[in-house]
Amino acid sequence: MNAPLFETLNRFEKEETAKVFMEHMRVMFDLDPHELENNEKRVYRASYLRLLRGWLFDSNRPEGAVMKGWAESRFGLMPLFHRESIPNINCQAYWSYLTERMTPRFHNNSIFAQFDLLYEFAQYYLQRFGNEERKITLYRGANDVKRDSQIIEKREKKLWIVRNNSLVSYTSSMERASEFGDTILRIDAPFEKIVCFPELLPGGIPQSESEYIVLGGDYISEVVDFF
Repeated sequence: MNAPLFETLNRFEKEETAKVFMEHMRVMFDLDPHELENNEKRVYRASYLRLLRGWLFDSNRPEGAVMKGWAESRFGLMPLFHRESIPNINCQAYWSYLTERMTPRFHNNSIFAQFDLLYEFAQYYLQRFGNEERKITLYRGANDVKRDSQIIEKREKKLWIVRNNSLVSYTSSMERASEFGDTILRIDAPFEKIVCFPELLPGGIPQSESEYIVLGGDYISEVVDFF
């Protein structure tokens, strides 16, 4: 469906691919390039960039619910946490999450299709410009790992199997991860799990935290000490 876009991207070097992709998204989904500065009245069109900015500010906002809903819809990953723990689909917490996930203002412009294409672009970028190991070492800090994830198994004292939220943020910086909690988990995330990262959309989203947005599920997680 999007083959012409990726055939076009093959003609550009690494630094130019994001510009081409973002312009394609702007035209395809009729996005306003100045939506945050434009004071004129116009019909609100849901944008992947707006949702990403909302996620980076606080993943428990409605924008985060929509993004977790995309991961649930496309990959069958049920959220474990959104404002509060979600033990199953029959609890009030899940229905509260669904209410935010279906916020009408975020579903007027094929927002899931936008994230489908963003994920495709991330996979294209990593396959073309990523490392040969096809994985990236990432970190997450938490004071209470069980708050938004589940410890499935403790194979060793510092080697756990952790089930993550449907969509979750990690960072490539151990120092940055330590700012979010005393327990630091280290994973090797395969390319196929990565949805968005700072180099993918330079200028489109904040990049100060070296934040990677990855698909959830079970990860072999090493508990590391930070000094």
